[in-house]
Amino acid sequence: MGEMKKYERMIQDPDIVSALTRDEIENLLMEAEKRFEAEQNLIWLKSGRAIFVGDTHGDFDASKKVIASYLRPENKVIFLGDYVDRGPESLENINYLLSLKLAYPEHLFLLMGNHEAYGITPFYPADFWDRLDREMHQRYASVLTKLPLVVCTENGVIALHGALPDVENLEGIDEIVIGSEEWRQITWGDWQERSGAFLGDDMFTGRPQFGEDYFKEIMARFGKNILIRSHQPAAQRAMFNGRCLTIFTSSAYVPSRTIAIVDLGKRVMTVEDVSVEAI
Repeated sequence: MGEMKKYERMIQDPDIVSALTRDEIENLLMEAEKRFEAEQNLIWLKSGRAIFVGDTHGDFDASKKVIASYLRPENKVIFLGDYVDRGPESLENINYLLSLKLAYPEHLFLLMGNHEAYGITPFYPADFWDRLDREMHQRYASVLTKLPLVVCTENGVIALHGALPDVENLEGIDEIVIGSEEWRQITWGDWQERSGAFLGDDMFTGRPQFGEDYFKEIMARFGKNILIRSHQPAAQRAMFNGRCLTIFTSSAYVPSRTIAIVDLGKRVMTVEDVSVEAI
């Protein structure tokens, strides 16, 4: 069976990912790295429906349910980062998503979260990374630090993992360098429902905190109406007068796993124009 056929089969039989040999995993990582090198930091979506998926964190069951229900020719499925650590099946989860990315590259998009960048900014606990041998640690790190950072739609939505980057315009997102402050804002940033711009780093987590003034400034600069993001399971689902939507799709943190669906043919002004569903 050719590798691509095997990847395509995973949409009907996801559990075959558990039987991948080391050689097959190495080939998967090589092909995935080539695919991500061909993508920009900023991905534009123009038509159909966009299905936004929050952190899955080793929740292989959540990813399987999303793919089975929503990976269709008319849909674009966007995972917002954090595929590994915390949950029990990180290896299966990330290999499954990488396989399907190769099989359906124009319908599945994987953005970078902070847990994909352990090699850039280490954190604890990191059970997925700690279980890898040195060679596989380097291979996964090389691939996952090439993931894109942001998705935009022409009907008013911007989506990413954490907080908005302080760049002059959307085109500047393609110039963001891994490990830079702008990258850290995207992958590590939290929002607080209060006034202010940069509110400092959280004393316990070290994450940069941002307030409503910063949100409004960057959203106006980008010309977008709502932000869809994940990363922060304790955040209010809707903040800033319904313009910031936080979803989470992993049972590692929350009892109700949610996704967000956007009709790309209709103008989106607030979260009221987005369908939030439990899976």
